[in-house]
This record gives sequence, structure tokens and C-alpha cells, in this order.
Amino acid sequence: MSGPVTRVTEGARSAAQRVESATVEATQNPAQAKKDFLHLPAVRAALPFVNGGLSGMFATMCIQPIDMVKVRIQLAGEGARGGPRPSPLGVAKDIIAQGKVLDLYSGLSAGLLRQAVYTTARLGIFDTFQNILTARAEKKGTNVTFLERSAAGLTAGGLAAMVGNPADLALIRMQSDGLKPKAERANYRSVFDALKRIASAEGIGALWTGASPTVIRAMALNFGQLTFFAESKAQLKTRAPQLSESTQRFGASAIAGFFASFFSLPFDFIKTRLQKQSKGPDGKYPYKGFMDCAKKVVKDEGFMRFYRGFGTYYVRIAPHAMITLIVADYLKLITT
Repeated sequence: MSGPVTRVTEGARSAAQRVESATVEATQNPAQAKKDFLHLPAVRAALPFVNGGLSGMFATMCIQPIDMVKVRIQLAGEGARGGPRPSPLGVAKDIIAQGKVLDLYSGLSAGLLRQAVYTTARLGIFDTFQNILTARAEKKGTNVTFLERSAAGLTAGGLAAMVGNPADLALIRMQSDGLKPKAERANYRSVFDALKRIASAEGIGALWTGASPTVIRAMALNFGQLTFFAESKAQLKTRAPQLSESTQRFGASAIAGFFASFFSLPFDFIKTRLQKQSKGPDGKYPYKGFMDCAKKVVKDEGFMRFYRGFGTYYVRIAPHAMITLIVADYLKLITT
């Protein structure tokens, strides 16, 4: 085990040294830096999207087991006001007991594809909007407003969610598959196998099941995450200039993680229920759509069911938001 770990450590150290050398060289010779590959117009336009996708995929690899537990908690006790109240630790133990530790990473391929599509789009679109707003504000001699950042975050989240919904659906199906009796499990081999089989059995349109709550969730999450991160970072820079840039970045990402969790959890809950559902013996789905699912949950399980597992969701969203935003910020710094 020490061999692979050592190689990874050495690789990371080598990469960090190369980045540091490139940064120093760019600082000492800015004229040459402007002519390198990273400063070609096409590359400059693509960088926000590339940085966003890489940071999101890195964060997903870190928190995938927490996401798996979160989904299982949301699906527990469906249709009953009381029902089981599983703990995150209990759910994790059950998953491991029924298979192996790596089962906590079920759906990882779907999670990575989702980040490659969804996070690439949302961070790329948001950063593009931010650059446009910043340039316009500098020209006018003003600052970007909270309202402008909010509009950019909401728009970026909604557009990206529509593009990423199929991968999101595949992720939920793969993570919930283990809840079915063994004879009824799909046992998807990968995200591409899941997408192919779902489209074949239910039609291409089924890949956009739960698109409404997915879009609303993404808009709520982006509003909480990207808007509050940008706003908090700007406020900390103005009000607490004595803090180091890394401390400001960490503090802003922590604030963003909380608001992202608070605003998006109810929509994430409904999205999970809709994307997990399959046709019953009568050939009908349990829920007709977003509003029908919301009404049935409130009626049968109570309003607070939407916030069941908030702690797990926060532990899933906050670190993901923090890792994504911090990595994206560092990538942005390196590639500026």
C-alpha cells in the first residue's frame, strides 16, 4: 500500500512544484506569459469551464460516500409519516454489511460524468457572467451588485441542470438500486450502461425525469453557493483585509456551503424521490410530477421530511462546495 501512496504523494508534490515554477516564471516575465498557450483567446474562453469541471470532479471523488448515504436517508420511510429514521452511520454500516466498502462509491462514474457536464457548465457560465459584469462595472467605476451576482448564479444553475439531468438521473438510479430485492436490481455496470438501458426501456424523455426540481434545486444551490461565495469573498476582502487570501477564500466557501444546503435541500429531496421512482403493478408512477410529489410528502410524511438528513446533506454539500470553490479559485489563480 505504501508504494502507491508514495507514488501519488510524489506525483502531487512534483505537480505542485511545476505549478509554482510556472507561476514564478509568469510573474517574472509577464510579457512572455501573455503569449503562452493559456492566453490564447479560445483557451481563455474555455478555462472557466475546464476549471469548473476539474474542481467539481475532484470534489465528487472526495464526498461520493456521503452522497450515497444522503440518498439512502432520503428514500427511507417513503409514504409514511413516522417510518424509520436511519442515522448516517447506520446507513453506511448497512451498505458495507450487504456488500463491501467500495459499495459506498456506487454511482461514482455517474457522479463524475454529472460533474463533467453540470459543474463544468454552471461554473463556466457563472464565471463568464462574472467576467462580463466585472468588466462592465470597472468601466462604469462601480462594483458588481449582489442582485447581479444572484441573477448570474440562478441562470448558470438552471441552464447547467438541464444539460446534466440525464447523468443526475443515472446517479440516483445506481445509488438506489441496492434498496431493491436482489431479483429486481438492474445492477448497472456503469453510467453509460444505465443511460442506455433507461432510454431503451423508458424512452429518451425518461432521462429528463425530475428535470423541474433538478433545475430549481440547481438554481437554489447556485444562488446559495456561487452568489454567497462571491459576495462573502468581496465582503471579507473589504471588511477584514487583515485576513490572508486563503483564509478569506476558506471562510467564504464555508458560508456558501451553508446557504447552498439550506436553500436547495427541499428540491434535492423531491428530485431524489422522482428520479428513483419506477412504475408500479398498475403501470403508473407513484408521483405525477414535482407538485404532486411535494403535496404527497407534506400530506403523508409531514413538511419537515423535506429537511430530514439536513446534517448529512450539509456534510455532503458544504465540503463539496468548499473543495469545488477553493480548487476552482486556485485553478483560476494559476491560469490567470
